[in-house]
Amino acid sequence: MRIRALGVAALATLAFAATACGGSSSQTPAEGTASSAASSAPATAGGTLVIWADPNRVKALKPFADQFGTENGVTVEVKEISKDNQTTFLTASQQGSGPDIMIGAHDWIGNLVQNGAIDPVTLTEEQKAAFSPKAIQAMTFNGQIYGAPYAVENIALIRNTELAPDAPATIEDMIAKGKELKKDGKVKEVLCLPVGQKGDAFHVYPIFASGGGALFGTTSSGDPDPKQVLLGSEGSVKAFEKLAELGEKGEGALRTSLTNENYIPTFAGGKCAFLISGPWAIGEIKKAGVSYDITAVPPFKDGQPATPFVGVQAFFVASKGKNKALAQEFVANYVTNKDVAKALYDADPRPPALSAALEEVQASDPDAAKFMEAGKDGLPMPAIPAMAAIWEPFGIAETSVVKGGDPAKAAAAAQKAIDGALKN
Repeated sequence: MRIRALGVAALATLAFAATACGGSSSQTPAEGTASSAASSAPATAGGTLVIWADPNRVKALKPFADQFGTENGVTVEVKEISKDNQTTFLTASQQGSGPDIMIGAHDWIGNLVQNGAIDPVTLTEEQKAAFSPKAIQAMTFNGQIYGAPYAVENIALIRNTELAPDAPATIEDMIAKGKELKKDGKVKEVLCLPVGQKGDAFHVYPIFASGGGALFGTTSSGDPDPKQVLLGSEGSVKAFEKLAELGEKGEGALRTSLTNENYIPTFAGGKCAFLISGPWAIGEIKKAGVSYDITAVPPFKDGQPATPFVGVQAFFVASKGKNKALAQEFVANYVTNKDVAKALYDADPRPPALSAALEEVQASDPDAAKFMEAGKDGLPMPAIPAMAAIWEPFGIAETSVVKGGDPAKAAAAAQKAIDGALKN
């Protein structure tokens, strides 16, 4: 998941071949066949249903979109949007030229709701129970479900088992092994984790969290509280100190020369024993023939849990779409079946949110189960609009301390910038 133009950018950067797979004969409503789901769709008198998706999902969706269109007497257009998807959708929505359905990440929800761009989606209790609880949790905002989840993703520690046979118990163990391998000339990098010149809060967050850092306080209901930004808190200062210790003036494990463009190829090329990344990295690793295993990102010795962000990919119903009733039917009853979930997995292998599809995937792909295990205690990416104010100041602070800057000053600057943006 790289989850924002970060990625929920690393999300739209890889291409996989898409195939559609058939389902079983005994299925719950949430996992029923596409044909049976569509048969209950409201009658229509023609028209067009427009879906926007990134390149990977366009290929996977096309057969199902065509089938849905045939069964409902409508034309279904699946349009490829490959850059600045959220912003493009919002702009088009405000201009009245947007789609009926948008595919994107759950952490868009707060911003999309705030801008009146998406409607809640009605799922039955049976349908909700068919998904992983974390997926439903991520899709819930202000007590309502906005969208149908189809994939759950988080980062984990991917290890070259020829270079590092044993999973490290702590970050200290991982760094020690990486430095040993580098000293012996077996690798060029201690750890493959992208920092770049602008930082990367998504990938570094497990380490930051284990060091005691946090982004927000919580409301009485347990939701992230945008009025309590914690980047400048004592715990976060200590976490930034930990990042500085791992940085270029310290252990040399975090380096700005490692970016989203080169960190996976560096690992796939055998130049690094440890990679912190997500399911999107596996295709390149397999292609390179690297022997690997997947485990949770380890914590610091005596530190807090190394909690990764959990991201959920979903189908949203556009509030200003021209065919909202049919869009609701497509999202709530058509794409929530196992056939579509499996096809989307085949197109871009991220663990399905639908439990039945996940069970099927796990039988042939143990990596899916390992990623899910690594993220079982993860934090759903905060979907509040205030999250948008976090990324850049956090990244600037991260890059500063990695280069050797003062952690307290970097944390204070990030806090000031975020509070200013949020008018706290």
